[in-house]
Amino acid sequence: MLALRRHQLVRLTETGWAAVQSLPWDEPARACLAQWATHRLPLVVTQQRAGLPPSHVALGLPAPLQWRRRRIALHVPLSSVLYFDDFPTAAAVAALLSISVLTSVPTRVPTSIRDGWLSLAAALTELGAAPRVYGSFGWQQLTGLPYLHADSDLDLHLSVSDARAADVVADALSRAPFAKPRLDGELVFFDGSAVAWREWCQWRAGRVEKILVKRLTGVAMEAGTAWLGERQTC
Repeated sequence: MLALRRHQLVRLTETGWAAVQSLPWDEPARACLAQWATHRLPLVVTQQRAGLPPSHVALGLPAPLQWRRRRIALHVPLSSVLYFDDFPTAAAVAALLSISVLTSVPTRVPTSIRDGWLSLAAALTELGAAPRVYGSFGWQQLTGLPYLHADSDLDLHLSVSDARAADVVADALSRAPFAKPRLDGELVFFDGSAVAWREWCQWRAGRVEKILVKRLTGVAMEAGTAWLGERQTC
């Protein structure tokens, strides 16, 4: 079985899109999927639940605002996958920070916010975190469709090798030079286990006893450090 990972993008073949569109969707879902198929937009790997047909992969389509942010779930055979892809880099979404979505009327935002974001993105890259942006900012950058709204967070996928690396990356995030948009996202360890960076800070500070760990096959509350595996360095 291919080594899938969370937040991995999938591009389908023409045959794959035809098969997806042939399913009995309701009209809004059908219209959204038609847009995706026409423009060959990506889907995203989601939780691979028990009972999934052999050699199939579970995928999701978080629709933009025009489809009320509906989440469409589906699965396809791996033979329908043209190739795998990634969300945009942190630096790539800088242009989206040039216009504020925090008010009903879009306005220019201070250059310092974009500059601060680029500085943070560079620092995270230097730390080896390979920052990529998913969520509303990531999907709008990928598709050009309207995803951003007043409460949109900047969701970051951050690769970390061990607990100490996670601490350093989380510290950099906590010192971000701006408060809006709010920084959210996950620290992703070598085996694919992921935790929200803010929850990681709380857990490491001893304010909570357990932390929610997300994996490709599900989620679990974990105590102690055994879940970090052999590479744990605390």
